Amino acid sequence: MRRQQTLVLSIGVLVVGLGMCAATTLAFDAAPRPNIVWLTTEDNAACWYRLYNPAGAPMPNVERLAKEGIVFNNVYSCSPVCSPARSTVISGCHAPRLGAQWHRKILPAKLPPGLHMFPWYLRQAGYYTTNNSKEDYNFAPSEKIDVWDESSPRASYRHRRPGQPFFHVQNFGGTHESQLFPNKDNSELETDPNSVVLFPYHPDTPLFRNKYAHYLDLHREVDRQIGDFIRQLEKDGVIDDTFVFQFGDNGGVLPGSKGYAREDGLHVALIVYVPKNWQHWVPVPRGSRVDGVIQFVDLAPTVLNLTGVPIPEGMDGKPFLGPGVTFAELNQRNQAFGYADRFDEKYDLVRFLRKGKYTYWRNYQPFNFDGLYNEYRYKQAAYREWWDLYRKGQLNEVQKTFFEPKLPECLFDIEKDPHETVNLANDPQYAQVLADLRRTMHDWVTGLPDLGFIPEPIFVRESQGDGYSYGQRNKQRIARLVEIADWQLRPFAEVAPMLERALQADDPLQRYWAVITCSAFGKEARAFAATIRRMAVSDPDRLVRARAAEFLGLAGEEDPRPFLKDILKQTEDPVEANLILNTVVLLKDGPPRLEFDLTPLRSAVWFNAPGEVARRVRYMMGEREENE
Repeated sequence: MRRQQTLVLSIGVLVVGLGMCAATTLAFDAAPRPNIVWLTTEDNAACWYRLYNPAGAPMPNVERLAKEGIVFNNVYSCSPVCSPARSTVISGCHAPRLGAQWHRKILPAKLPPGLHMFPWYLRQAGYYTTNNSKEDYNFAPSEKIDVWDESSPRASYRHRRPGQPFFHVQNFGGTHESQLFPNKDNSELETDPNSVVLFPYHPDTPLFRNKYAHYLDLHREVDRQIGDFIRQLEKDGVIDDTFVFQFGDNGGVLPGSKGYAREDGLHVALIVYVPKNWQHWVPVPRGSRVDGVIQFVDLAPTVLNLTGVPIPEGMDGKPFLGPGVTFAELNQRNQAFGYADRFDEKYDLVRFLRKGKYTYWRNYQPFNFDGLYNEYRYKQAAYREWWDLYRKGQLNEVQKTFFEPKLPECLFDIEKDPHETVNLANDPQYAQVLADLRRTMHDWVTGLPDLGFIPEPIFVRESQGDGYSYGQRNKQRIARLVEIADWQLRPFAEVAPMLERALQADDPLQRYWAVITCSAFGKEARAFAATIRRMAVSDPDRLVRARAAEFLGLAGEEDPRPFLKDILKQTEDPVEANLILNTVVLLKDGPPRLEFDLTPLRSAVWFNAPGEVARRVRYMMGEREENE
């Protein structure tokens, strides 16, 4: 990655007073204000751009924006999948603080009281706001009222009134994951498969090389489409007054990137074209690169700051361009957070931290290995080949980790190891770094508070979608659950007495997390096998019983299938059934490789539920999606 010396120039102070009123749209005949355009692409990490990686795709139109603007070297989508990532962007809030982190929403979330999606504030200030056209927010429809003048495939800034400033989002889907589902013959490819540079965790096969080349070609095509849009801005005579942002909504999309809270799933490109008439707001030479770390929660405050609109209380991000921002301060920013929870039917709970040159993964349920089956993900032929090669024993140590249980925490030096393959967490030389990142992560998840520690079925039943208020009411409870989960990071002998008490706690969620922590220890926790077996039989909470059965299977103590079948017969909640089915698939695909017949459960209330449950049922029954 190319780097330049830290810039120390400051941005001038805005002198335009807006006097914004929340209830009345302002007239736009005051001092001029810049337009903002977002050109968003889907599922493409920064490493797929030649701007960031010599092996990336040549994208001359995006590179032209870079020559006349700023390249941000270290930008992180807060989630590696679209709906929580886009929910973070539109709200300026971390999704686990609001209950918007699961992909996709089962229960639409509400914004905190008094907070709106950020284009709402632009409209109140007289901007024309348009989105063409993907939204994919995990929020309730009521949260979109008065946010967009138009959000549709026909939406265009051209429909505004004369002289009206605009904010426009143009989404390009050509790099989306689904574009790799069809197979292409090598003769159809513009990129030579023999020229691609594979990630170290991927097997070097003709199929993988074909898919790399195919994906690089998709970037070339999207760049051509971006070029067409830029020429439209020029033709319309607005380019000299328009900041143009180009970025991807999350990383991806070859196997092991999209959907995973890791560098290749979160590190995205961000290029900001600086218009000629507004260079005084960003007094740096065109073509500059910035090393400061940016998060997606920072995008909303940045747009508001550039347009002179006050940033509301309750947003988690802070602006990286506009009045009051200096590049000296910006280049000192060194941390970003990420989160991966449910992706369609597949559950996990992973939190990511970039701090300085290190990345840190906190795997709160480390037995949920990354390659656990997900129907949409495995439509990619490369995923299926990778899984087949693993089962045949034809992968090296780095390549096979995707299909094996994880460690509770991982530490990587991404300057030396950009694809995070060498875990430094157990290296004594990095003990101080590990302790610092561990503490930072703990403080962040407890401070939000992080609603990922509340099982989704319980959140759906208890929150009414108001995740912010629910989290505030349960802040101390969540802190206790984080504490139990963090016992995974200490020697078992040290935490065993505390685990024994937690397994008998009055709060079912403390028992739930105590069992998960026992599963993280695996066979080390066999001393609690008798206690956990009793929980599998008779705990009053079905989710606790399911986690107890999961422990018995993972630790090799007892066949968990009779317990799980009994629990699944009892539940009438499809959300609860889907979480339990995650355990069923885990025990089927990973050790101990148990076959599980769902046929006796056909009469269960949840069995024919659509969506997530249907995907799990199809997989367990050996069926395929009808339109696949």
